[in-house]
Amino acid sequence: MTSHGCAGKAVHLLKEHLPGEIITVNIETSEIPDLTSFQRIIIGGSIRIGSIQKRIRKFCEKNMEALLARQTGLFICCMFEGETALEQLKKNFPEALWKHAASLGLFGGELEFSKLNAFERMLVQQVANISVDVSKFSTEAVRRFAGEMSRSEE
Repeated sequence: MTSHGCAGKAVHLLKEHLPGEIITVNIETSEIPDLTSFQRIIIGGSIRIGSIQKRIRKFCEKNMEALLARQTGLFICCMFEGETALEQLKKNFPEALWKHAASLGLFGGELEFSKLNAFERMLVQQVANISVDVSKFSTEAVRRFAGEMSRSEE
């Protein structure tokens, strides 16, 4: 699920770097398939104002048993880096799930200032002092995550 495109970009890159058939589901617009038919499940989204999308959080809570029974990877797209980004991931996914995950992806983020509405632009200018497009998205982090997911499947 993505509002401004960064998580969608990450999903596209993951599809290119993961072996086998990959099925992507946008939980905002698609029906969720039966999770028991999958060996590996990757869940990700973007962090906006400190939180991941509510539907992702609810999906994880509702399907915890099935997720813990499979190889699971989690990723976020956010403007923070390092420990701060990791704390954002841990805050936005249930503890049992991130402790179980085969890989945790911190892919960076993109802020397309030009695509924000007037309120969002004002907020970003005040809070982050940003008034131009900024990209901290890491293609290398996506590749590394895909490699970890592939190795742990073997």
